[in-house]
Amino acid sequence: MHCGVSFSRVMSLNAMLCIATLFLTLVSTHVEAQRAFFVFGDSLVDNGNNNYLITSARADRPPYGIDSPNGPTGRFSNGLNIPDLICEQIGTEPLLPILSPELTGERLLVGANFASAGVGVLNDTGIQFVNIIRIGRQLELFELYQQRLAALIGEEQAQSRVNGALVLITLGGNDFINNYFLLPITARRLQFPNLEDYVDYVVGEYKGVLNRLYELGARRVLVTGTGPIGCVPGELASQGSRNGECAPDPQRAGALFNPKLTQMIQNLNSEIGSDVFIASNTGGMLNNFLENPQAFGFETSKVACCGQGPYNGLGLCTVASNVCPDRNVYAFWDAFHPTERANRFIVQQMMIGSVDHMSPMNLSTILAVDAAKSP
Repeated sequence: MHCGVSFSRVMSLNAMLCIATLFLTLVSTHVEAQRAFFVFGDSLVDNGNNNYLITSARADRPPYGIDSPNGPTGRFSNGLNIPDLICEQIGTEPLLPILSPELTGERLLVGANFASAGVGVLNDTGIQFVNIIRIGRQLELFELYQQRLAALIGEEQAQSRVNGALVLITLGGNDFINNYFLLPITARRLQFPNLEDYVDYVVGEYKGVLNRLYELGARRVLVTGTGPIGCVPGELASQGSRNGECAPDPQRAGALFNPKLTQMIQNLNSEIGSDVFIASNTGGMLNNFLENPQAFGFETSKVACCGQGPYNGLGLCTVASNVCPDRNVYAFWDAFHPTERANRFIVQQMMIGSVDHMSPMNLSTILAVDAAKSP
């Protein structure tokens, strides 16, 4: 009778353990080799944080995600959004929302998405949505995330990973659409009857947000401007556009905001002494669709794919909405958000766009410059 384990069985188990250890090491090395990516901002870049909040600003039900194999995930899109597509370009796994219970262990090395639909630069923006992660809280969560990362890989490695990360922040649109222009009379319009004064105030507050990001270790930050907010289906409908003409006041707000934002970013980089912040002129990119949608293969840039009322721009995108059969020929998915195909054009311009769209350099140049600096 043989009561022990055979030598060959022991060798076989050891071999299996070695293979398993090697596999886990390779997986871990692959994750560590990826550049971390962090996302802050509003619904244009939220990938599901609001799913975990009691708020009306959410996209976790059909027909959102109609073209995604995962269905509705909290992305305000028919499919992928801008952060997803940047992940594709830089070779990073899709990010998890910071509130996701799955964001633990090795997944922390990939980065996180802190964005929350409805927020703005200002704390009072989006108060109608009640429970959202305002930008100050997003930055607090970033600080807490870094503590979790340090517990996993040590403080020095955690700081290095954050310093070497790519960061995307998208704010501003809601400060106009869901604050200043929300009603004919609003608190901010009474405070700033001159629109340009309000724009200056928002840009000044945004500078404080970016400074805090820098203090928290961000060293490569893509900062998007607002889109052509007077031309989105939601504004065309609410402002009573008759022939698709853009709403003049919101459009003027974006025209004032974007150049001032770019100038502020240039000044901030000068103060720091490095090109930390990159101005991404998404408004100019979307203007291309608006001016000549057919050149990009879109049938319309005025009517949303999902919605109701004029331009499909009223109310929410729900199962009761009109939904277009072919999302690829629409520039806008719902009243305010681009389709996945439009987002792909935007990210393409982020990658290779000229200085008119990406200042002082595009994402391809950033990746090349930073790769050359890596040891």
